[in-house]
Amino acid sequence: MEISKRDWKLFREKIAGWQENYMDRLIKEYIKLLSRKNNPSDRFWALEKKINRDKKKPGVVLEMQKSEMIYNIVQLIQDKVICFEDLEEFSDDVKDAVRWFLDRR
Repeated sequence: MEISKRDWKLFREKIAGWQENYMDRLIKEYIKLLSRKNNPSDRFWALEKKINRDKKKPGVVLEMQKSEMIYNIVQLIQDKVICFEDLEEFSDDVKDAVRWFLDRR
């Protein structure tokens, strides 16, 4: 599928906000994890494991290429960074492509 200039521009405008919101949720999860009453070392290692896993997710970092945009959006939805309703400003072509991929997973 060929991504329109409009959709690509819109994606680049929105991705930073989506990622910031997601990272804010992660930080709240980290605070909750650190607030547990178990051993400090257990909390430390659990946090380290979670951060290492989270920092590879598309809600934190992703490859910004026009050719990857649909796949990135699908990953963002699957990881609950965004929901399908966040795509309302995108073209029907983008929404249809994302829906197609989501239906196949």
